[in-house]
Amino acid sequence: MRRIYLDHSATTPLDPRVLDAMAPYFSEIYGNSMAVHHFGREAEHALETARETVARLFNCAPGEIVFTSGGTESDNIALRGLAQHARLTDRPFTIVTSPVEHEAISATARQLRDVLGAALRIVPVDHFGRVDPDDLRATLQNLPANGIALVTLIDTNNEVGSRNPIPALAAIAHEHGALFHTDAVQAAGQFALDVQQLGVDMLSISSHKFYGPKGAGALFVRQGIDLVTSQTGASHEDHRRAGTHNVPGIVGTARALELARAELPETTRRLTALRNRLIEGALERVTDTQLTGHPTDRLPGHASLVFKNVESNLLLMHLDQRGIAASSGSACKVGDPQPSPILEALGYGPEWTRGGLRLTLGHSTTDEDIDAVLAALPDAIAQIRRITAHA
Repeated sequence: MRRIYLDHSATTPLDPRVLDAMAPYFSEIYGNSMAVHHFGREAEHALETARETVARLFNCAPGEIVFTSGGTESDNIALRGLAQHARLTDRPFTIVTSPVEHEAISATARQLRDVLGAALRIVPVDHFGRVDPDDLRATLQNLPANGIALVTLIDTNNEVGSRNPIPALAAIAHEHGALFHTDAVQAAGQFALDVQQLGVDMLSISSHKFYGPKGAGALFVRQGIDLVTSQTGASHEDHRRAGTHNVPGIVGTARALELARAELPETTRRLTALRNRLIEGALERVTDTQLTGHPTDRLPGHASLVFKNVESNLLLMHLDQRGIAASSGSACKVGDPQPSPILEALGYGPEWTRGGLRLTLGHSTTDEDIDAVLAALPDAIAQIRRITAHA
């Protein structure tokens, strides 16, 4: 059976060029980057060269890049590090976030509220899953005068693909004396992330979303922001993240990001055309179907749909039997039979919230793949609706 992979928002295959860049650091240049001898200096040189590359692509200083194990850790360092700093300085801490964040943000924010007593404010989103700047301005009213506030809003939503107006939102946060963090895990490799243009204070990425290795990522932290590390043990990453450096993963992260940026114009053009054909075809061929997320201001390779009175888990199984790998949303939520909280936040009723489908395209996606999906999807939906009607 021919297999079609349309789950690139969950993870991407390692680019062979990235593997080539990483290979020497598994067996030939294997020193600990903190060691003072020749082997350590070789590893440290690779580490700092990678840091300079990521900093150049983000338009920031190398010292503002913290290498991590991925997006979840980066998000946690940003939120927990600032919360612990507020606690140590005996200042109230306020987190402002939205109902459509990744669990790495939302679960962490709830725990900081429940365990450390942080105040948690939720700014609403529109039907596309985006935050209106005026709503953020209203949510930021009357912050504690002597406190620390962090606004953390996702750059590009993993489930529905919409992109937030980050520069405008960051500017409003700063007007109210708050810091601004964005989870850019889905955006990295898909958009040019210039932290100066975005106006953010912290930004998280994960390498495996843009054809880099799993278990590697980075956090941009603007100079002057005090974070208290929750991972202690040594002085790695300027005391911001303890633990022996994953030099192969860091080298791979920098190389993958460099390749993605260089190929961005052509990749965007090709994936946008395929995505639009997929969305238009699905809406034409399947009744009671809606596009979720913004129709144009979204990830170039991201098609998210919702089907009335369809269980997404059944749909994923039917598609898999036809050789098509897809998702119902976040990779962390696949297999969960509960209604999608993201779709609920966007205003969809119960007849829709169990029927989300995410088809995300990548380097390997072809016109033939889109044809195959458009041929299989109507039949799969029809079968599920027949089964449901007779249940």
